[in-house]
Amino acid sequence: MTDVSDDWQRRVDAVWQDGGLDDDARVDPIDELAGELGREHPIALFECAGARDSAGRELEAEPLYRAALEAGLDPVRRTRAVIQLASTIRNLGKIDEALDLLGDEYVATRGGEMADEAAAFYALALASSGDAMRAASIALGALAPHLTRYTRSVTGYAAELVNPRGE
Repeated sequence: MTDVSDDWQRRVDAVWQDGGLDDDARVDPIDELAGELGREHPIALFECAGARDSAGRELEAEPLYRAALEAGLDPVRRTRAVIQLASTIRNLGKIDEALDLLGDEYVATRGGEMADEAAAFYALALASSGDAMRAASIALGALAPHLTRYTRSVTGYAAELVNPRGE
């Protein structure tokens, strides 16, 4: 149920990459393409949610993300949907739920393909909740492996932000 043709995915990607479309104008072509899969298809729901989210229509996006997750997505799209849903609900003021979703995703994706993305949005949610030190620790921890120098130092300092005595 989570498979789509390469042609369909290329056409969706082309809509997302079309610089001539503003975010609001992207919704209708994405909806048309989603209709080819059927409105209950998890990937169709996910793409429709993302289009609305990008257009600033978070209230419309939220239930579509939830439906996509309930319908079942492949692992990468599932992580993307969790991140995007959590970001949406954070913007809607549901910070505690966003923290729960992102905290779980942060742990689940460690060492995986979407680990840095989960960490980035978890850090944003932590900052929104007022936990700036933990947010900085998560963000620096995600950044450290990408540094050309000081990886060990930054990793240590990131841990120290939330555990100053090394307990």
